[in-house]
Amino acid sequence: MDWLKYSCHSGAGGNLLILLIVFLLGSCTPEELKIYKNQNVGGALGTSYSVIYLASEELDYQKEIDSVFAVVNKSMSTYIPDSDISKINRGDSTVVVDEMFQEVFELSKEIYKKTNGYFDPTVGTLVNAWGFGPGKQISLDSTRVDSLMQFVGFDKVRLTPEKTISKKNLNIHFDFNAVAKGYAIDRLAILMNKKGILNYLIEVGGEVVAKGENIASKRAWGIAVQDPEVESSKISIHLKDRAMASSGNYRKFRVDSITGKKYVHTINPKTGFTKNGNTLAVNILANTCAEADAYATAFMAMDLVDSIKFLTNQRTIDAYVIYLDEKGETQEFMTTGFKKVIME
Repeated sequence: MDWLKYSCHSGAGGNLLILLIVFLLGSCTPEELKIYKNQNVGGALGTSYSVIYLASEELDYQKEIDSVFAVVNKSMSTYIPDSDISKINRGDSTVVVDEMFQEVFELSKEIYKKTNGYFDPTVGTLVNAWGFGPGKQISLDSTRVDSLMQFVGFDKVRLTPEKTISKKNLNIHFDFNAVAKGYAIDRLAILMNKKGILNYLIEVGGEVVAKGENIASKRAWGIAVQDPEVESSKISIHLKDRAMASSGNYRKFRVDSITGKKYVHTINPKTGFTKNGNTLAVNILANTCAEADAYATAFMAMDLVDSIKFLTNQRTIDAYVIYLDEKGETQEFMTTGFKKVIME
């Protein structure tokens, strides 16, 4: 374990203050207070994760971390046949969803409205059809895509007072993959907060929540933002008490083995087709990782001009967008808030 020495000095402040400090710190001695870098790493949600948490003692929350991933999967993984979302997708209207599903549902509805439908977790049928989900991939043309669009639209589903899901069409399939990973990170952050951890960095598949600072090195938490065109970092930022999520078509796509055509994983819920736009990558800062995750997905589906207009007319999130101009040259758009966290 990595640790940093802190000295506890007594001064002229009086015995009462000394006694109070000793009472609050417990193990603090005149010699030193050790700050341990505790870390758990592994695989979950189809990717890797790292949870770093600093404390005055050696800790291991592996079991609790595993439990968070397990309950999120049980609720919202489309790759687990007996998860709540899988049952609902098969048409089971009796499933009483848990609090996590409810929170993700309500957040999805909110961002669906704010983005004018560009963030829409009811694209599950299309995700499968295009070959990016657990369901059967099919050959698609404009006619077939148009027929599948009847199963898309968050305005066609609702959460009932009994906490079940009502769908206007039983063939509507949810896919929370564009928000559930961020939500899982938020749940891990809640775990750390309940444990009394004041300084931590949680990363799952490139998405991050940071709280406090890296007091072991006396520096802010540093995060590298990936360059979408090469395998290296584009810029680095410092993150404190905030979340970051990224989305880009460079990360996930498939190539048709017969035609050689490239299909990106971003699906435009307005058209039903995969979106090969000029936006290369979107990086979002928000108060929660679920929000950042969802907005990053929405802006990949939106036209670039609409994304920039949206971002310049609000104050709750910050963004760094990398895109190609009309000449095919790489350009950047960055909100004022994002500029402030860039590390020189």
